Amino acid sequence: MSALTLSRRSLFPAMTSDLFEPGFLAPRILGRDGELLDFDFANFMPSVNIIENTKDFKIEMAAPGLEKKDFKVSVLNGMLTISSEKKEEKKEEHEHYTFREFSFRNFSRSFRLPENCMPEKIDAKYENGILLVAIPKKELAITKAHKEIKVL
Repeated sequence: MSALTLSRRSLFPAMTSDLFEPGFLAPRILGRDGELLDFDFANFMPSVNIIENTKDFKIEMAAPGLEKKDFKVSVLNGMLTISSEKKEEKKEEHEHYTFREFSFRNFSRSFRLPENCMPEKIDAKYENGILLVAIPKKELAITKAHKEIKVL
């Protein structure tokens, strides 16, 4: 699911449908054809790259604006789950009014681990908006014996 979705509704919502639809109050962005695009913060799903090397698998997840304490990485029954939950509150107090704003952003992505990996040695680090998860392969999968066969 992408963060930007095409909106086909009119500029004036029907009170019973669009107004109560999730993401109706989310910011709007105009697309190339002048159609409205929605950015729904409630359904944020970060992009992921999966890279296989001879020694390991790497998962790169783009998650800017988060901190390493916001992530939870776990393995259960051969499934690697990466999730995050971030709650923010802004409060400004002025002489005649108080402004409070709340935001909540979460996601969860799960990946089935291959049999040739070592889940007990998975390592994760977060730098510059990218979560990098390294999943080492078992030694048997790494070592490929080279054998020359003599032709008779």
